[in-house]
Amino acid sequence: MSKYIRKGDIVFVNTGEDKGKTGRVLQVLVKQGRAIVEGVNMVTKHTKPNAKKPQGGIEKKEASIHLSNLNLLDPKSGKPTRIGRKEVKSTLARYSKKSGEVIK
Repeated sequence: MSKYIRKGDIVFVNTGEDKGKTGRVLQVLVKQGRAIVEGVNMVTKHTKPNAKKPQGGIEKKEASIHLSNLNLLDPKSGKPTRIGRKEVKSTLARYSKKSGEVIK
């Protein structure tokens, strides 16, 4: 599990083709250090006909993006922020370095 970005977080894209976009994290690929973000890094995939899609064809889907290109959005201001970890009630919790607010 990534210590900074988790499934369900809303993130901001720092660099690349989709710079400035925001989206919800659908999946974190920990071993590769990448995440799949909703509506970001869209690619076209050519599919063969199968039982689910008898027609086949071209579909658009999200490709993974490197974790270093993502920043979590601050829950208070809605701007990108770095993440820190501190002990809250004897457990480690993530917090926003910009506002100091704990992230759930």
